[in-house]
Amino acid sequence: MVPAAWAEGPVLLDLEYARIGDQSQALDLFLPDGKPAGLVVYIHGGGWRSGSKLDCPIRSLRNKGVAVASVDYRLSGVARFPAAVHDIKAAIRFLRTCSEKFGYPSDKIVIAGSSAGGHLAALVGLSDGNASLEGTIGEHVGVSSRVCGIISFFGASNLNSILSQSTEFGLQMRAPALQLLLGGLPDEKPELATLASPVTHVNAGDPPVLLFHGDADPQMPPEQSEELVEVCKKAGVPVALHLLPNSKHGGSEFYDAMRMELVIEFLKQTMDSPRLGAGAP
Repeated sequence: MVPAAWAEGPVLLDLEYARIGDQSQALDLFLPDGKPAGLVVYIHGGGWRSGSKLDCPIRSLRNKGVAVASVDYRLSGVARFPAAVHDIKAAIRFLRTCSEKFGYPSDKIVIAGSSAGGHLAALVGLSDGNASLEGTIGEHVGVSSRVCGIISFFGASNLNSILSQSTEFGLQMRAPALQLLLGGLPDEKPELATLASPVTHVNAGDPPVLLFHGDADPQMPPEQSEELVEVCKKAGVPVALHLLPNSKHGGSEFYDAMRMELVIEFLKQTMDSPRLGAGAP
């Protein structure tokens, strides 16, 4: 059953994008009323170990003419890194294969996420073609998982530096989550932590990056976004960071009208579509 708050346009729930053993991996697809100018694939947060596709605070983007897919992926308590990345790339390949069916252009796919989902979105978007991260999940392995833009809300970018940057409260949150994700702390799993760090995958020609972070975030150090900005600039990758004064880890202000306008402008540039933003606010 579709919640009333989701009923602004066509909604397709629990679309299976892959099957792992007897487990179905699914996503929800929110379509605008008209032909979509593109697609945003959203990755939920939850410390890599909790959360679900029901948490999708950017669904309203479909009112601006873009489709939104919210993806479930294997959590770290089920399968360690890089399982989640393999799943998300499989979801992108599925969505690209189905682009004609659902009406959005196959080359206008942007990935976005919040917190742990922001980290995964950046990692997926910056690691196109990396054999260790592409995986072999799903029926469309030969299809590209490349995206044309990356949006990260208060996500991690360097798992090797995150703990040294964290507050005492942040350490209590982040250290157990990283242990579960990697099978050990980053200094115990340095090669895996490096593979899991978006900053290590940045290359010239990567898609543009848009970042949002609270400057008072006690859980995910804002230095994480600042590191990614520095690396992207050195590589010549377009990047913008919006620091929200006094904001912490999440909150409605990250998805308010002001921030969504910044997202829409970013999507217009990356998707190069005059139709985007033509819908109701």
